[in-house]
Amino acid sequence: MSAASMAALAADLAAGRRSALQLADDALARAERAAALNSFIRIDADGARSAARAVDAQRAAGAALPALAGIPFAHKDIFCTRGVATTCGSRMLRDFVPPYDAQVVERLASAGAVSLGKTNMDEFAMGSSNENSAYGAVANPWDTARVPGGSSGGSAAAVAAGIVPFATGTDTGGSIRQPAAFCGITGLKPTYGRVSRYGMIAYASSLDCAGVLARSAADCAIVFDAIAGFDPRDATSVARPAEATAALLEQPLAGLRIGIAREYFGSGVQAGVGERVHAALRELERLGAVLVDVSLPNAHHAIAAYYVIAPAEASSNLARYDGVRYGHRTAHARSLDELYSLSRAEGFGAEVQRRILVGTYALSAGYYDAYYLRAQKVRRLIANDFAAAFAGVDLIAGPTAPTTAFRLGEKAGDALAMYAADVNTVAVNLAGLPAISLPAGLAGGLPAGLQLIAPAFAEARLLNAAHRLQLATDWHLQEPAA
Repeated sequence: MSAASMAALAADLAAGRRSALQLADDALARAERAAALNSFIRIDADGARSAARAVDAQRAAGAALPALAGIPFAHKDIFCTRGVATTCGSRMLRDFVPPYDAQVVERLASAGAVSLGKTNMDEFAMGSSNENSAYGAVANPWDTARVPGGSSGGSAAAVAAGIVPFATGTDTGGSIRQPAAFCGITGLKPTYGRVSRYGMIAYASSLDCAGVLARSAADCAIVFDAIAGFDPRDATSVARPAEATAALLEQPLAGLRIGIAREYFGSGVQAGVGERVHAALRELERLGAVLVDVSLPNAHHAIAAYYVIAPAEASSNLARYDGVRYGHRTAHARSLDELYSLSRAEGFGAEVQRRILVGTYALSAGYYDAYYLRAQKVRRLIANDFAAAFAGVDLIAGPTAPTTAFRLGEKAGDALAMYAADVNTVAVNLAGLPAISLPAGLAGGLPAGLQLIAPAFAEARLLNAAHRLQLATDWHLQEPAA
């Protein structure tokens, strides 16, 4: 199943060569064999088999089924799932069982996709390595001594290991694209507002975005078409006409103008990563694209602005977890102050506590103008840079991450070095743009990722370019030896 596209799996199901239950059982068996990766927090085998049997019954009755019907997948453990624990990788929500489904969960269930369970993640989506989970670190299938990236590392590892053909993820500053690059798969971050955030536990509300990780751009397009759309329950959801991106994948690339952002090829980019990305760009040029140099002059401010804005929003969003209204409650409090402080100290991990403190400081009296307001002004400059660049090009390209996957524990004691892993991804979230990471081959035996960025709501253009590149190369078909 790991090498099969979702279209191939759907064809097998439609022809009766395999059943949805067989696909679910196969995926569950693969998850058990790959348990050492720690990519899942919770597997719902009974729920998966029940959903698969329902799809098989509908097919046997002659019902017309969507493209995803019977396809197994996994949800990042940040999406609320009715009756199934949703923990956000945190001790704070260890016992939280939502009474409702997130919009993404509803849409995929309606499409007939079969959820295996919930994947591991950095706690409350705060991290670049998936080492911050209360359930332990996730290992990269390419080298289990290395990180899979974060925060959607569990989803990326599950897809890269062939457990499931696709998984949901969220991207606040690169948390879909960076793990996709580290694990050698394709990851799509849609335009902000294109996919509903209803039922997606908030980290930074103006940055969070739901998306998908899969083997190929074609598979990403199928899932994106299923999850995108207006939702009146989400105040940031954008009402736009439905666009069948999967039907637009085959457009030729002749005349497509791709901007090469010089700021994304700085001194911090590993030589091997840069070589692989340039090779991918040459292939796009051979397919008819025109490569153009562009500049994003404020890109070097993106990390600083992001790590003021995101923690500030996190400090507000996570204030609700106080031991009274939501989440873990300490058993050792002797006063109301201790109830708050001990519940949060016991429930939150070190990285979450760090970001709450940074965000609270940035929003405090006397520092709001100096930090938060200034970061928002820089955010506007970054968005303006993208707008100016897109006046002359259709897409912008560069490495997704400056390096290949680093070793577990290598950056755990250096928060700034860890944050720098997001240097090429955070600006996209600050500007609310869509972007995709796709494999560009191996550098030193580890995957390197090419990032393509598009103007708002141009997901079809992104997926088309990525798909045409993947038709001409086999980098996305490379799999970990194990």
